[in-house]
Amino acid sequence: MHGTVSGSKLAFTLNGQDVVLQTAQGLRLSQVLREQLGARDIKIGCNAGDCGACSVLLNGENVCACLVSAEQADGQRVETVAGLVETDADARRLAESFQNHGAAQCGICTPGMIVAAVALLRDIPQPDEIQIQEALGGVLCRCTGYRKIIDAVADVPATLKGDGNVGSSIRKLDGWAKVSGREAFGDDVAPQGTLEIAVIRSPFARAAFRFDNLDAWLADQIGIATILTAADVPGKNCFGVIPAFADQPVFAETEARFRGEAVAAVVGTPEAIRAFKPENFPVIWTELESVASVSEARTAGAPELHPGRAGNLMCAGLVKTGDAAAALAAADVHVEGSFRTGFVEHAYIEPEAGFAQLVDGRVEIHACTQAPVMDREAMEIILGMDSSRIRIVPTGVGGGFGAKLDISVQPYLALGALKTGKPVRLTYSRSESMQSSTKRHPAEITLRIGAKSDGRISGFDFFGAFNTGAYASWGPTVANRVPVHASGPYRIEDYRAESNGVHTHCPPSGAFRGFGVPQSAIAQEALFDELAAKLGIDPLEFRILNALEDNMPTVCGQVFKQGVGIKACLEALRPAWLKARAEVEAFNAAATGSMRRGVGIAAGWYGCGNTSLPNPSTIRAGVKADGRVVLHQGAMDIGQGANTVICQIFSSALGLPVTAIEIIGADTDITPDAGKTSASRQTFVSGNAAKLCGEALRALILRQANASPESSLKLDAGAVVVHDGDRTHRIDLGKLPAGDLGYVFDVAETYDPPTKPLDENGQGVPYAQFGYAAQLAIVEVDTALGTVKPLSFVAAHDVGRAINPLLVEGQVHGGIAQGLGMALMEEYLPGRSENLHDYLIPTIGDVPPIETLIIEVPDAHGPYGAKGLGEHVLIPTAPALLNAIRDATGVSMREVPVTPSRLRAAIRKAAS
Repeated sequence: MHGTVSGSKLAFTLNGQDVVLQTAQGLRLSQVLREQLGARDIKIGCNAGDCGACSVLLNGENVCACLVSAEQADGQRVETVAGLVETDADARRLAESFQNHGAAQCGICTPGMIVAAVALLRDIPQPDEIQIQEALGGVLCRCTGYRKIIDAVADVPATLKGDGNVGSSIRKLDGWAKVSGREAFGDDVAPQGTLEIAVIRSPFARAAFRFDNLDAWLADQIGIATILTAADVPGKNCFGVIPAFADQPVFAETEARFRGEAVAAVVGTPEAIRAFKPENFPVIWTELESVASVSEARTAGAPELHPGRAGNLMCAGLVKTGDAAAALAAADVHVEGSFRTGFVEHAYIEPEAGFAQLVDGRVEIHACTQAPVMDREAMEIILGMDSSRIRIVPTGVGGGFGAKLDISVQPYLALGALKTGKPVRLTYSRSESMQSSTKRHPAEITLRIGAKSDGRISGFDFFGAFNTGAYASWGPTVANRVPVHASGPYRIEDYRAESNGVHTHCPPSGAFRGFGVPQSAIAQEALFDELAAKLGIDPLEFRILNALEDNMPTVCGQVFKQGVGIKACLEALRPAWLKARAEVEAFNAAATGSMRRGVGIAAGWYGCGNTSLPNPSTIRAGVKADGRVVLHQGAMDIGQGANTVICQIFSSALGLPVTAIEIIGADTDITPDAGKTSASRQTFVSGNAAKLCGEALRALILRQANASPESSLKLDAGAVVVHDGDRTHRIDLGKLPAGDLGYVFDVAETYDPPTKPLDENGQGVPYAQFGYAAQLAIVEVDTALGTVKPLSFVAAHDVGRAINPLLVEGQVHGGIAQGLGMALMEEYLPGRSENLHDYLIPTIGDVPPIETLIIEVPDAHGPYGAKGLGEHVLIPTAPALLNAIRDATGVSMREVPVTPSRLRAAIRKAAS
């Protein structure tokens, strides 16, 4: 291969092939490999050596290619995951093992993991867990929780089972692309040499600004094609995921409301953008007074961020039933507390990225997203353009967890392509991503709970103020969802829960796995432990006593006649709870130093889908004349396994194996709207649409053969063979008329969960189903240093019906890892936490063994009884850890993360 860039001449071998090229001096090896040699199986997550996604072997040694200059490869041997899985026995075995264990979820970290593991296995063919953790410790994963990765590298026997129908533990149908590095993420799709975009962002939390002479500046630039500002937005310079609260500009116009807000962008050649320095752009800043916390924002005289939102109050939520104040007054015991949680960064390993071009007068945007149709709707408003002229083609998504529901790069890509008439690309740097992406809402919660002497809850009064940042994003959803969930999955007759969303000059807070429920669960479950202690009741038995059951009203007055699985989850933990308590007591009785152990328990619930709003999904499928069965599957797979689970549901309903199904993924031109991937809705809502679609397609085929519903189907060389008892009917597909897409059988089905609006007191039917969870955590605390080491988890999750138990376990592991991070280490500080070495997420050595107990209490609305899972997993984790810390130390922590300094200070205060 030969490059065209002047500079250094390099010669090395890449995956066994000789390479000679010219390249500019001082480039990173990762950049040269990806952009000049097309090795986009190397993934870029940070460009700082923090994430390890770009790991390659340089003369057999595992290195981060982003930290190695291209010149260092001259005369050397470079191996990447794509080459390794083709030629190296260890890599090939790992690729298979990763798929067998579900060790690749979104897939962005997988190439780095496999490369690091190959280096390990070449030195130590049969490594133990510690050796695996040490070798892979430099590669971060945000999805899996690492335990499946350890099992895959150690070649632990996998638990695959079943034929692919509902209930089968099968490998992901799209797994090979992930393990081979061929999954194309947002930064992988643009052709070499595409014009690039650099965004100009505010360096202050709040600032007025004005531009100097932009035309004169542009005339002096070499390689800069154009400048984008608010003046270039042809439609409305505003977006937001909830139309009534849409308030965020594509480009700020006169005032920036948070550090990192976009005010302009430049479009230029890759060389020009590489040399571009944002500080030289002609913008003049005037820093203004800002507010960073809820208390500051609510103070009289504080600057107001948005007209019409007095006192910076964005919105409020309320659920009220009975008389909480009277019940508390009549209670025999009370507990109360104030709790604080901070910003939490999503920290997906793939920064926001994409590519756009004009095709036949239409704007075509390729980007990482959780909601392609929502993206198109937003772009329709911003561009002032009919949606028929806009196409959203999602790329692979390297982790989302909620933040990729909001648009990010999409407007800049579209505007750049429209203004230049040429293809453009944009990839956020890690610092840009962390400055500008949405976060988990910080919360300030006060809660008071009472109980009668028999252990029954008597009165519950909750107030939570949530810092929604500079713009609304999903803040209204959080404000409305929290009061519904703040009770936990318990029977509480006298209840009041109120929440406020408050604007500050911080990055917008948005959706993050749980929509505010993890914050409220920390307060509720921590005080439940204190209440149980005051009553002298075992914490597990206290929860079981108060757990919701079928035919009991929730705090919204909703009554489920079936499917309430929280008691089953709690009871499933009893053997592990009793064993753990005995072991912890024995350890502490024998301890002589500063080490103490504790065990904690917590529960949670989560309503699947939108709160009291329409929430439809549509799935389409057809049969081609050549016998191919095609599934138009628009539910975005962001690592959770939607492509596999939706196909399993569809194929089970149709009566053909999953291996017979060809999947067409989300694309607004060719795939119906399966709704956004959020709120644990896809298995439930899109799964139901897939089931209806499979049943409808089956019915069409059976009608063609005049066969009974019990008939079996088989594909055979351009025909469908229908076996109906002792009669066999062969449908020659080539003889049937085909529609526009070439389908001889073509169906589309929609499902929308039955819900009802909430009244002024929050009474109604917010969700058609809830999922339920209970977790147990064992920790070891060094009471002298304040350090906390989780030793193990046992997690019981009611999923209604496990469509794919292997993927259920993967979701449990990943959610627990994120909950662990929230509880013990993760705290985003605006203006300070803008990289992955200052912002800490769990590494492979931080997540202990996890035992998953899959509980199946079927739901009447779920496909084959299935319930959502993704959000539910994270909710009990942090409170279980806090309760375990309290068990070990006697200290009740009221703020997360529980850093060593905070815990040590609390222990010393309690001792004094």
